[in-house]
Amino acid sequence: MAATPENPTPAAARRKTGRHRGEGQWAVGHFTPLNGNEQFKKDDDGLNVRTRIETIYSKRGFDSIDPNDLRGRMRWWGLYTQRKQGLDGTKTGVLEPEELDDEYFMLRVRIDGGRLTTRQLRVIGEISEEFGRGTADITDRQNVQYHWIRIEDVPEIWNRLEAVGLSTTEACGDTPRVILGSPVAGIAAEEIIDGTPAIDEIQRRIIGNPEFSNLPRKFKSAVSGSPLLDVAHEINDISFVGVIHPEHGPGFDVWVGGGLSTNPKLGVRLGTWVSLDEVPDVYEGVISIFRDYGYRRLRNRARLKFLVADWGPEKFRQVLEDEYLERKLTDGPAPAQPAGRWRDHVGVHRQKDGNFYVGFAPRVGRVDGPTLVKIAAVAEAHGSGRVRTTAEQKMLVLDVEEAQVDSLVAALEALDLRVTPSPFRRGTMACTGIEFCKLAIVETKGRGSALIDELERRLPEFDEPLTININGCPNACARIQVADIGLKGQLVLDDEGNRVEGYQVHLGGALGLEAGFGRKVRGLKVTSAELPDYVERVLTRYRAEREDGERFATWAARASEEALS
Repeated sequence: MAATPENPTPAAARRKTGRHRGEGQWAVGHFTPLNGNEQFKKDDDGLNVRTRIETIYSKRGFDSIDPNDLRGRMRWWGLYTQRKQGLDGTKTGVLEPEELDDEYFMLRVRIDGGRLTTRQLRVIGEISEEFGRGTADITDRQNVQYHWIRIEDVPEIWNRLEAVGLSTTEACGDTPRVILGSPVAGIAAEEIIDGTPAIDEIQRRIIGNPEFSNLPRKFKSAVSGSPLLDVAHEINDISFVGVIHPEHGPGFDVWVGGGLSTNPKLGVRLGTWVSLDEVPDVYEGVISIFRDYGYRRLRNRARLKFLVADWGPEKFRQVLEDEYLERKLTDGPAPAQPAGRWRDHVGVHRQKDGNFYVGFAPRVGRVDGPTLVKIAAVAEAHGSGRVRTTAEQKMLVLDVEEAQVDSLVAALEALDLRVTPSPFRRGTMACTGIEFCKLAIVETKGRGSALIDELERRLPEFDEPLTININGCPNACARIQVADIGLKGQLVLDDEGNRVEGYQVHLGGALGLEAGFGRKVRGLKVTSAELPDYVERVLTRYRAEREDGERFATWAARASEEALS
């Protein structure tokens, strides 16, 4: 039974955490809302706002929306107000919310496991064309995001999505967000275990369930049995990573407490092996710990990573076993190092059934509705009915017969969707940025696309795997701390003393191979105009100074500050 202000979990209520009484943990009897977010969640479950959207707001328009719904509960259905056009980065954090809000919304479609049929992709594209001015970005959490959505159109959009088995339920808000999954689950020849049944069962039990719709903050998760470690497992609240137990065979290693933003932390192993059938139970136990013990006083400390850091993995596992699962878990091995440097599945790859999947790279996740419709048509014309999104802002077409591969590749390349991209096209990622995001300070998507073109022109021979992640603010939606070159948007001074768009630089972050956070060189900031020159300069130095086979991240960790400036 869930802990609630009216009905605390009895076993959990007896446990003390060692933190002072002001943290707002339900499991130790702290039910008084300690901030506005906790108050509006107590007043009404975010899931209930759908009825008001359908019966009131979509009929009476934007001005009829209650503020606590507008900037709070509507997120439970994937809706955020977007940034009013024409407001530069000096206005971020200065203007009141109502001054930053446009009368349009971002709408996020959750795509658990990145799984789509071509019919679903076509509907996503058609909705974009009809209601979103063509916008449809692929995110680094396998979702698709629209912009320019009118509240009047939301019920019809829901009807069309749900008619093909898609939803926006809990795509945002203090909820269990989309479950990342390997985009080649069930088809990859080298797969350790297919996590798809676990993702489906988690969706059935948890998503849209009021027992789990009031969390301290968002809850990010991933399930993958790929040896490429393709779901950024180190930076999720909970991740299940494919491993082979010497006695029990294929299963999953459990990681908890990862997350980035302004206080980045890598996830830690619980040291346990769980079978495919056990994954939903363990997921439910961990999300219940977060709900009951999570810190609800300060929003910036309300993520699971802070509880895990305070408790440590041993205590966390003990609470999970004793209070939630009521049984001991099996000890298990750590995952092996990833089988490759790239984890995005771009290129042409043979499936275990003898067919092929083809992965391609849009520019920094930016596509549009007409292009998505064309991708669906191209896939179907080449015998495929399934596509996938990845956690690297890429897409795949599955189930292609060998005789159709070359034609499919040519058709995708004709749409500027590169199957054999340069390292710069393949490795550059960008968040939404100031174009639509109210938290952003600088431009990202356009800047990233232009940077790709410049680097391809200036460094045509560069062929090393490299990630360049561009974020519009400190919140790290584009994972800047774990990129080879991470760029955190901020206002900086140019040579003439003017405040202009620019970036603080992080260098040498990584996931998978020696995971860690990038290095910040004191005072190293670049203006947007200087960015291509800076990246060219540092990559040229890397190529001149690197040892044989040395990765950029390894070189950046040992290089002098002068070489990195």
